[in-house]
Amino acid sequence: MTMIPQPRQGLRAWLLTDTPTSRTHARLSALYQSWLSFRGNQMAMFGLGILVFLVFVAAFAPLLAPHDPFTQNLLARLRPPGSAGYLLGSDSLGRDILSRLIYGSRITLYIVTLVAIVAPVVGLFVGTVAGYTGGWVDIVLMRITDIFLAFPRLVLALAFVAALGAGIENAVLAISLTAWPPYARIARAETLTMRNSDFIHAVRLQGAGPLRIIIRHIWPLCISSLVVRVTLDMAGIILAAAGLGFLGLGAQPPTPEWGAMISDGRRFILDHWWVATMPGLAIFTVSLAFNLLGDGLRDVLDPKEGSQ
Repeated sequence: MTMIPQPRQGLRAWLLTDTPTSRTHARLSALYQSWLSFRGNQMAMFGLGILVFLVFVAAFAPLLAPHDPFTQNLLARLRPPGSAGYLLGSDSLGRDILSRLIYGSRITLYIVTLVAIVAPVVGLFVGTVAGYTGGWVDIVLMRITDIFLAFPRLVLALAFVAALGAGIENAVLAISLTAWPPYARIARAETLTMRNSDFIHAVRLQGAGPLRIIIRHIWPLCISSLVVRVTLDMAGIILAAAGLGFLGLGAQPPTPEWGAMISDGRRFILDHWWVATMPGLAIFTVSLAFNLLGDGLRDVLDPKEGSQ
């Protein structure tokens, strides 16, 4: 049973103890110490703050947006930032750029969330099966992985979208199909170092089958490496989604997607710079936040790599 900390002992002291009283206590203590280590990284906390703010903006977009992002007003087209009613200016159709950025954050989070769910799961399954099974299964799966890795991600995503058709759902699927190979490589490397370990032999002697060993004993040990890689890959995923939107293969007009907004503003970049610059700054800020967060998580979850 997990001992509940006494009031005079204090929750913090209970979490920082060197002698945990149960497995749950040990896990909570490890999580709290990891949080303290992460909290000491100011840049990582800055990135986390930006992402929390992004989630807040996306959740309350209808309340925060000063205008309807789809309403056109040709009498107010191409107004500069700071104009009456248009804090970040307006685009070529008189739509408020700030409102479209706020609603566009929902699309960005939607794409990032789906890709972060699909790609690591596929890569984890392929990599652990290849690493644990070995033989011809490993050879076939890794050669398929090498084929995907041989092409630049955006070029391969363009090919998939061209085959599937334009649209945000197809863009998410295309990005997911191009993002899983690195996770498979990481999972395979982790599995190769663990499959001949003593604890794996002990579990096998107890009658556990390959699938149970992979799911119950190998997957949990691969999660930390994949979490770090996912966080660091978020910037690339956002840029890939923006690139598809810029080329007209992602979210379709009049959806306020940041890449499509940059594409709409490229015609006015010299005279009306804000139309393309504002969504570009939004992409830059969110990508930077994910990179800072990923660096902080790497220092916590993999101290040896983070200290190099």
